[in-house]
Amino acid sequence: MYVKDEGRNPTGTVLDRGLSLAMTAVADRVADGADVEPLVCASPGNAGQSMAAYAGRADLRSYAFVPSRCAFSNKSMTNVHGGEMRVVGGRFPDAAAAVDEQLETEYTDLGAFVTPYRHEGAKTVAFELVADLGDAPDVVVVPTGSGEVVAGVHKGFVELDRIGAIDGTPRVVVAQASGCAPIAAAVERGLVEPEPWETPDTICGELEIPNPAGGGAAVEAVEESDGAAVGVDDDDILASAVAVAQNEVVETGATGGAAPAGAWALAEDGSLDGDETVVLLNSDAGLKTPDVLRSHLMGQGI
Repeated sequence: MYVKDEGRNPTGTVLDRGLSLAMTAVADRVADGADVEPLVCASPGNAGQSMAAYAGRADLRSYAFVPSRCAFSNKSMTNVHGGEMRVVGGRFPDAAAAVDEQLETEYTDLGAFVTPYRHEGAKTVAFELVADLGDAPDVVVVPTGSGEVVAGVHKGFVELDRIGAIDGTPRVVVAQASGCAPIAAAVERGLVEPEPWETPDTICGELEIPNPAGGGAAVEAVEESDGAAVGVDDDDILASAVAVAQNEVVETGATGGAAPAGAWALAEDGSLDGDETVVLLNSDAGLKTPDVLRSHLMGQGI
């Protein structure tokens, strides 16, 4: 079992892969004389921070629309990188709805599946895994909110298989918080597209996407790879993040903890034989949500 540690990316998230590519495309348009400003992204937090970082590098104005429950680290670093921010009361859908309500100008939307570059950038996870391991792993477990990363990772493996660089694609496992698991529910019910989650409730804000833009693409990735989708409780996600930190010298964020928790759930129900090569995607750094992880320990009297 391996951990693909995306917490080491520039802003501590796997989303840097897609946002850096999207910003390169935007910069090319600017070089051709296009008026792209402002750049906008509704986000639980990580994508907004990443956009601000790369927009600052390109000297472009950006607006991150985030819900009030967005992590303080995201809010502060978005401003540190020079990005502007609108904090919207409620949850992610409220932040997404506020974009058109509050902006009275044309803008360039860098939201997931609005621009194709974000999930295209996620393909590089697959490329690096094959380069590091010498072949594709048997199973890849991906914490999933919008479906962006799981769709991109699977697409990367499919392209590698198409050119003969690997012998078959790995099983892709979607790991969601049980309090907001529309993709996992869709796979279980045999749906092509997830139905919106009526009452989202998880402490893992990056996973709380009740109507994922890439839900259909994520379901397709699971089906094509003969994979799986699991919903895991918040306590198991946070306990897994703590266990990884205490045993592997890898700081896993609350979101990333869904990967080991999901793998454990698969092992418990017999979906893993025990001889597979399994990769857990740590989708964000522990310092994204240290208060959440510490509160989990305090709840146990530690």
